[in-house]
Amino acid sequence: MAEERAKRKLTAILSADVKGYSRLMGDDEEATVRTINAYREVMTGLIEEQNGRVVDAKGDNLLAQFPSVVDAVRCAVEIQKELKVRNDELPENKRMEFRIGINLGDVIEERDTIYGDGVNIAARLEGLAEGGGICISGTAFDHIGKKLPVGYEYLGEQTVKNIEKPVRSYNVLLEPEYAGEVIGEDRPKPRQWRWAALASAVVLIVVAGAFAIWNFYFRPPPMEVASVEKMAFPLPDKPSIAVLPFENMSGDPKQEYFSDGISEEIITALSKTPKMLVIARNSTFSYKGKAVKVNQVAEELGVRYVLEGSVRKAGERVRITAQLIDALTGHHLWAERYDKDLKDIFALQDDITKKIITAMQVKLTIGENARLFARGTESLETYLRVLQGVELYWHYNSEDNSKARQIFEQAIELDPYYAVAYTRLGWTHWIDVWLKSTKSPRDSIMQAFQSAKKAIALDDSLPTAYGLLASVYLIKRQHERAIS
Repeated sequence: MAEERAKRKLTAILSADVKGYSRLMGDDEEATVRTINAYREVMTGLIEEQNGRVVDAKGDNLLAQFPSVVDAVRCAVEIQKELKVRNDELPENKRMEFRIGINLGDVIEERDTIYGDGVNIAARLEGLAEGGGICISGTAFDHIGKKLPVGYEYLGEQTVKNIEKPVRSYNVLLEPEYAGEVIGEDRPKPRQWRWAALASAVVLIVVAGAFAIWNFYFRPPPMEVASVEKMAFPLPDKPSIAVLPFENMSGDPKQEYFSDGISEEIITALSKTPKMLVIARNSTFSYKGKAVKVNQVAEELGVRYVLEGSVRKAGERVRITAQLIDALTGHHLWAERYDKDLKDIFALQDDITKKIITAMQVKLTIGENARLFARGTESLETYLRVLQGVELYWHYNSEDNSKARQIFEQAIELDPYYAVAYTRLGWTHWIDVWLKSTKSPRDSIMQAFQSAKKAIALDDSLPTAYGLLASVYLIKRQHERAIS
């Protein structure tokens, strides 16, 4: 008898989970369970209203399918609006924000559940969404058009785990002012693709010819590099950097305060980071409004690296670009662009500064550890304190270890939900035992254990927290638990 063929169908898949679920459970399990049960009931009702069906709902996850992708996105919008109203009634640390991913794809339907890449892509899109947000695939977007009163932000082709090809992705913009708009996308419409392909081929030929002429006759000389011999001051042993005033590209002189504020915030933050020499604001702002070369700045200030950027504000959104240049080689080490909503100007400055500082730490000082330290907090000041504490901790002596512990405790006071700070605090207790600088090894080990457990409750995917826990078990000779 022929083997029964799997039942396949094209369907819209909605995948949702809770942002920071482990932290919520760690703080108050019973309240979290009550809230998620109530929210799941609301979501189920809205899914059924939009002709959908809940396929699975375990832990903080929810999976649903719809016969129409328009119904799926409409339902997601209603869910986020309803849950926002409910969250506004809760204290900030108790709010439960769902992230939603939606895909239109082929699935295998077996009994009451569904499988396949169509489901997996929806789950990966969920991971790209922000708390309270919705992220949809390109296939879903193409079928919606302007059928719903929402806007979209094009995120580009996203490479996601266990999916062979990059996934074209969009954030759904719920604010009324974005209705009908698509931000950041410049793709030819489906009916125009043949003409676009032909035009692209012609353009490529023209560009190739133009490039050959330009390269032969008009190519500018390579970027002038700085000379160590011409430096006004000798280069220090640690990375040295000058942050030039960010250029105001908005065309409005009144926005100078914002671009200057970004530059000043970066300089201040960099001055607090260890292992780096930063030129003061008064020196770098002397170049404001002047056309200067990177090698000139480097030689006059005695630095190897120069950070420059621009700020463009349009309505309630701002675009910030930044690039880090090695003046001795002329190479661009790093460049990035940030597009943000201008809701809280100071929070935005902190957010952008934290991202730039992290990227520079990765390139110039502590490597990928900087990304690990940066996760889990939105507070720039808290992040900088952890960096300062880590530098002291790495000296591996009792005096600096004690100072590092105080700094980590201050970081926790600033942000009690910052898992990395608890992990680093736990390591100071563990190192006390290793250095034999504690009066009570038993108490130090217990404090290290409690810090590790708290960190894992806040972020159950933080590797250094498990490393700390394993080290605690190791010193207690509980080897099987340490290995686990």
